[in-house]
Amino acid sequence: MFLKTATIKSTNNCWDHMSEGHSVKKAKRLIESADAVVIGAGAGLSTSAGFTYSGKRFAENFPDFIEKYGFRDMYFAGFYPYDTPEEYWAYWSRYIYINRYQNTPKSVYNDLYNLVRGKDYFVLTTNVDHCFQKAGFDKSRLFYTQGDYGLWQCSRPCHDQTYDNESLVRKMVAEQENMRIPSALIPHCPVCGAPMSMNLRADNTFVEDNGWHMAAKRYQDFISCHEGLKIVYLELGVGGNTPGIIKYPFWRMTAENPNAAYVCINYGEAACPREIAGQSVCIDGDIGEVLKLCKCTKDRNGTPYRKEKGVYSLYE
Repeated sequence: MFLKTATIKSTNNCWDHMSEGHSVKKAKRLIESADAVVIGAGAGLSTSAGFTYSGKRFAENFPDFIEKYGFRDMYFAGFYPYDTPEEYWAYWSRYIYINRYQNTPKSVYNDLYNLVRGKDYFVLTTNVDHCFQKAGFDKSRLFYTQGDYGLWQCSRPCHDQTYDNESLVRKMVAEQENMRIPSALIPHCPVCGAPMSMNLRADNTFVEDNGWHMAAKRYQDFISCHEGLKIVYLELGVGGNTPGIIKYPFWRMTAENPNAAYVCINYGEAACPREIAGQSVCIDGDIGEVLKLCKCTKDRNGTPYRKEKGVYSLYE
């Protein structure tokens, strides 16, 4: 429906919106008055929260790999064909540890949770870093479509089951030396003995286990139960790599429901099709900064927002 449709971008940056307040206020009001909120989250949300994959954070955690191979970011370093599984898992155990078992430096996910915690919500995300659950989101209201850094699977795969990796990952990080883990820590499939791999959707070997299918059904049930109602599709940090998972369905469902609204917050990529422009709010800016403004009780000029029934609301 929208593949060849022109899109309308936000014409102001985040700080312009914050100064005027109009788009952020409108988004806030839409969320407050909605019957339900569906959050669609992409990599930009975790980036805003401080989970960056290059720069200082990469340099601090992988100086030895950078020196040896000249890597520029941890994402592409994960695809490098390391000579030994000991070196491969030395890299990946650190990667998993900092992106799955450490907390984000910023409170973006917590601020998002506080924004929707009193609402009927569901989260659809391509992120694999577990940040939603760590921020307090209900596990039964989450669907991680692309996997989880905290799970391993058989690399073949010989069966549709995933395995928690936290204990072994922490051990790999603690015991590795000279960019290698002890050979005894290399993970193998308990069924066929093949090497284990990450439960990340990279090719047709991705395992959709029972938990994945249950989450997918809960998401579809949520969408079905709210057809025609006043629903906000809140898209956060979704890029153009996999638009068919979140972005295009959100556009379609908004177009099909005159009571729905599409809210997009994205730095440099806030846009919507012309067909739903009248139902949309697009904010070009940092997600964390926008969420901070949503929870403020005063605007940038120090003027208090009105408070009704114990909740501060943003009014023009």
